[in-house]
Amino acid sequence: MAALIPRVFSAARSRPQHNSNRPIPRDLGWIIFYEDRNFQGRSYECMSDCADMSSYLSRCHSCRVESGCFMVYDHPNYMGNQYFMRRGEYADYMSMFGWSGGIRSCRMIPMHRGSYRMRIYERENFGGQMYEMMDDCDSIMDRYRMNNCMSCNVMDGHWLMYEQPHYRGRMMYMRPGEYRSFRDMGFSGMRFMSMRRIMDSWY
Repeated sequence: MAALIPRVFSAARSRPQHNSNRPIPRDLGWIIFYEDRNFQGRSYECMSDCADMSSYLSRCHSCRVESGCFMVYDHPNYMGNQYFMRRGEYADYMSMFGWSGGIRSCRMIPMHRGSYRMRIYERENFGGQMYEMMDDCDSIMDRYRMNNCMSCNVMDGHWLMYEQPHYRGRMMYMRPGEYRSFRDMGFSGMRFMSMRRIMDSWY
């Protein structure tokens, strides 16, 4: 299969129109970034991960998710603050998120169909209390009497972790893999107190 080539459009060119007779598959990721608020200025289309958007746009103040789900970051290489985006329009996301800087990188989140399983640990390197989760948890303190989560192992599915109970505060996207130290990932001093699955119904 040929690689998907990102496209950059000038301000004078309107955004691409999708053929209404051919609906966009829900699991196909498609996001369009714009230089200015309210979808103005030059735009950049992305249908996969992008580690550094500065190659395409010098700034980004609005975006539109045409299909799929994405995680966006305010630093290159998927670092810094993160925010989850699903299909919709974000005319002034910096005010919405409370960010002082714009989007610098993004990941497309593949649709997952099947079971979800994640083990969370009280300490780094899979130490301390361990609990296995297969569904959403709005408070690890209430459910497990666990006041911190510093490492995890995601076996199945894609998850969002939040620094406050009830899915509030800053978040982190977790795909299958081992995460031995959130501190080493740039989350020093940040606790994760609730977790939820990224469901296929969100697409």
